[in-house]
Amino acid sequence: MYDIKQWRHVFKLDPAKPISDTDLETLCMSDTDAIVIGGEDNMTEDNVLHLMSRVRRYPLPLALEISNIESTVPGFDFYFVPSILNSKDVKYHNGQLHEILKTYGHMIHFEEMIFEGYVVRNPESKVAQYTKAKTQLSIEDIEAYAQMANEMYRFPVFYLDYRGTQGQIEELRAAQALLSTTQLFYGGDIDSFETAKKIADIADTLVVGDLVYEDIKKAIKTTKIKERT
Repeated sequence: MYDIKQWRHVFKLDPAKPISDTDLETLCMSDTDAIVIGGEDNMTEDNVLHLMSRVRRYPLPLALEISNIESTVPGFDFYFVPSILNSKDVKYHNGQLHEILKTYGHMIHFEEMIFEGYVVRNPESKVAQYTKAKTQLSIEDIEAYAQMANEMYRFPVFYLDYRGTQGQIEELRAAQALLSTTQLFYGGDIDSFETAKKIADIADTLVVGDLVYEDIKKAIKTTKIKERT
């Protein structure tokens, strides 16, 4: 069984976005630790299954980040279940999980489920608007959410999502200082190896998504952050 605690670098692929066979092979045969499939728009059973079948040709862990019940399909190594801690809508705290358990609870292998305490930071991002996230947060807010994830909910993962903007280093440091057992994931605008390295020196796991579709060569270079200095 794969151990996500060992993951330093992950590529996140959106099933609604096209990617060539050549680029997909380049990603999957790179030094990344895993592939995560996830997105907000147009996550359907068909496009998730199609992308899953293409990635399954390669020998690396594959996870699905759950956005809706309709696109949740069997066959993944892990299922990331986000709980949007700063959402104003209970649906995105536990409502979707409740619906999934009502439908699939009798057949779920819970050792495959990875629960994420998720904090969305960019108010302009689709995920912030989709989940009705309260994004005007102070350092103290971030620290409180980190403690909530680590000490109270005991989530395996605390995910700071800055997609559409670059993350605040002081927020990452503040969160990491309060995480003893929970793993810090970072997702946001990574535009170069230098940016990736700066973030990876603090976060446990770097999630690279948009750069895959913008500049595949730069995306591949971000895998070099895996060795801590």
